[in-house]
Amino acid sequence: MRKLPRKVAAFLLPFWLLSELAASHLYDNRYAGDKVIRVVPENDEAAKTLKDLAQQFKVDLWQPGSISFISKGTFTDVRVSRNTSQILLPYLQQANIQYTILISDLQKAVEKQSGLRLSRNRRSLPGYSYEIYHSLEEIQSWMHHLNKTHSDLVHMFSVGKSYEGRPLFALKLGKRSQVYKKAVWMDCGIHAREWIGPAFCQWFVKEALQTYQTDSAMRRMLNQLYFYIMPIFNVDGYHFSWTHDRFWRKTRSKNSRFHCHGVDANRNWKVKWCEEGASIHPCDDTYCGPFPESEPEVKAVAHFLRKHRKQIKAYLSFHAYAQMLLYPYSYKYATIPNFSCVESAAFNAVNALQSLYGIRYRYGPASSTLYVSSGSSMDWAYKNGIPYAFAFELRDTGHFGFLLPETLIKPTCTETMLAVKNITMHLLKKCH
Repeated sequence: MRKLPRKVAAFLLPFWLLSELAASHLYDNRYAGDKVIRVVPENDEAAKTLKDLAQQFKVDLWQPGSISFISKGTFTDVRVSRNTSQILLPYLQQANIQYTILISDLQKAVEKQSGLRLSRNRRSLPGYSYEIYHSLEEIQSWMHHLNKTHSDLVHMFSVGKSYEGRPLFALKLGKRSQVYKKAVWMDCGIHAREWIGPAFCQWFVKEALQTYQTDSAMRRMLNQLYFYIMPIFNVDGYHFSWTHDRFWRKTRSKNSRFHCHGVDANRNWKVKWCEEGASIHPCDDTYCGPFPESEPEVKAVAHFLRKHRKQIKAYLSFHAYAQMLLYPYSYKYATIPNFSCVESAAFNAVNALQSLYGIRYRYGPASSTLYVSSGSSMDWAYKNGIPYAFAFELRDTGHFGFLLPETLIKPTCTETMLAVKNITMHLLKKCH
């Protein structure tokens, strides 16, 4: 019997096996033996030890955002490499610092998500699934498709170009009107690894288009407001998180003096830039950049928001993970002038969200609810005259962390939808 050429034989392999093989090569097996652990320091001494260890071992901190925020009683989620864990974990035991393992084999967890992604059939755009994660190319094709097929409600435009030259696309959603309309800005994916964010931005657009005729609240929203929606803010970083490093956070700009890439796009805004909660070191995940708006993505969005600041009444940014709804200030402990209006909008939004699956969100000023951080987009939006500025930290609280399974996209997005609709309806009423 004649042997089949190797290329042909490969096609005869079961598709699931090819997917498994592809998944194992994804990210070059770089997370083999990595773990994600959670430590809750019981006292100041344990917190100091943990800070020192995190610095010494250059760990990937998942929570909180910066080593400086590790403190007594704070959940600290850390990704540790195989080599580091062999030294670090015994050391923690010896120092009597309790830890739990959230993800015992990170490579397997990544492959599980990626394997599903590779094994599913690529479907044409009319059958576009909102319950899976999509690559940058797929999301941009989807935007082009909606621009063609829903021209009565959707207008696609670009606010500029990324560091690597990719267009920064956004959608203007709403019923065309000769009359002046207020607007809401929404962005997702400032941090590349937080994939549930872009999934929500897409979900919001889908819901708006599908329910415009049948849902009176949605009709009112789209008739009376415009929504500017940017599904992926950090396009270069998001693309990189699909091709090279699933846990990449920053942009991809190059630093001439260091070999490290990228800036934290949520520490690069011109509001108390590079003060508490941001780092001056280019290799850190919270690096604030060489100067405010150094990142073309931040500069482009800031320019757009400044230009439309009289029209835009709400700024919503979607992150993960923590299950929180945050409002200003992030850079200081202080009460915003319109606190009662913003606080009541947040209170009603988290209650609406909880009503669906019982998922509880904490809410409050970012500085006291999460941690102090300077140079954030939310504070910048508020300081530039946008009265309702919110940052959502979506599911979960650490069990899956940044690897939220695709099965949880739908519940996460449907509950978040209730909160966003609630905030939007609050905008349409007068709050004194």
